[in-house]
Amino acid sequence: MYHSVIQSSRMNLRRRGTRAATGQEIDYAALADLRYQIRRFLRQRELAARAAGIEPQQYLVLLQVKGLETRGPVTIGALAERLQIRHHAAVQLVDRLAAQDMVERGRDKDDGRVVVVRLRPAGESVLRRLALYSIAELETEGPALLSFLRRLVGTALRQRPNGAGMAGRATRRNRITSRLHRQAKRQGATVESSGPRRAERLPQRS
Repeated sequence: MYHSVIQSSRMNLRRRGTRAATGQEIDYAALADLRYQIRRFLRQRELAARAAGIEPQQYLVLLQVKGLETRGPVTIGALAERLQIRHHAAVQLVDRLAAQDMVERGRDKDDGRVVVVRLRPAGESVLRRLALYSIAELETEGPALLSFLRRLVGTALRQRPNGAGMAGRATRRNRITSRLHRQAKRQGATVESSGPRRAERLPQRS
């Protein structure tokens, strides 16, 4: 009895969520424009990196090494995570940069078993030039990116039920589930307590 009530309530909640999702308005034009602006921005970064003599992902490695150096040892594993690539792919990128004397490998001063990656002067120079170019491009392309992003976020906020987002829906769902739990327990207790009384009356009917 208890489990059947809970299962039924969960199915109802899932059905409501599906109806809400399918009925949501999607601004395809804004999504397309945002993706276009992002791709255009990234394309410019790729061209600039190649003009500087490195591949776009190598630029990302230089950027992550510099950005993470104040937070702790910059390991191959950390770079793989930041670039969302496999470990061996990160190794290959670091190998190419090391061959160009833009990075170097070393041992962590606190744990000699850990290999860390550090920037060399040549890498610092290329990174600074490309980073300055990226910042300059953001000054011109950034407003368009923000405009489409605000448009999408605004549409999503307007469609939230009663101004509540995912957190609000989860909270309401938890309240409903808790209430159903309590109701199911009360119903289960009533059935158990009423069972013996019905059993006692049966002989009286006969």
